[in-house]
Amino acid sequence: MGRKRTVGGFDIPKWAWLAPCVLVPVVLLNVGVAWLGETQVSPLSFSFLKTKARALGAYAAHRPACMLDAHPPLEPLIADAERRHGIPSGLLRALIQVESETRVHRISPAGAMGPGQLMPDTAAMMRVEDPFDPAPSIDASGRYLAEQLRRFRDVRLAVAAYNAGPGSVNGRVPRNGETEFYVAKVLAAYEHTRPPAPRRKAPEKAPAVQAAARKARPSGAHAKPPVAPRVTTPVKKPAPPPVSPARAAPRLASAQKA
Repeated sequence: MGRKRTVGGFDIPKWAWLAPCVLVPVVLLNVGVAWLGETQVSPLSFSFLKTKARALGAYAAHRPACMLDAHPPLEPLIADAERRHGIPSGLLRALIQVESETRVHRISPAGAMGPGQLMPDTAAMMRVEDPFDPAPSIDASGRYLAEQLRRFRDVRLAVAAYNAGPGSVNGRVPRNGETEFYVAKVLAAYEHTRPPAPRRKAPEKAPAVQAAARKARPSGAHAKPPVAPRVTTPVKKPAPPPVSPARAAPRLASAQKA
């Protein structure tokens, strides 16, 4: 059997005939992940082929179940998972927002699945049959994150372990060109998703200060402020009208006779 085939007068090596047989499945797999998983991946990427194939298989098994019934809102599911597993309020929500932008059917270029981007092995370890079903997927993400929080007792290290695996975290965030940026994104999102800190109440006054303040107040609960005295201006009486000389003469004559 010859190792070359002649096409149009050109000798083509045998490996050149096998190349399309290898490339076509890889291209179809990556295109399927990019299209169905709402992500960006190179069509010629040879990384994580096995996990991407498993993710597409899980997607194909899940999709018929949600064709008619839409998925419930994720916010209540995330809040319930945080309370159930003792996660700081808003942390799981920030993590899911960074992982999938709260998209239920997202598949990463590495083959991670669902809102919390569970890898196939992690989903199997957490006993999640359908990583694209929001309720069990979010609950598994919460359980896994809570486990890392109990193990490392530090939010930064727990988030790093969620991304890179607990074996990669040795007292610090791994510097692998991905995890350090991932942790920064989650913590930045956590600043917006965490509840605001309660306002501090004004300190109560000491008893002596309160007693002095009560003495300084006027007696009576409804004491009115003092009223300023009213200033009245005297009213001038009008001067009597002048008497004419004709009328004044008889008065003078009567006065002289007297």
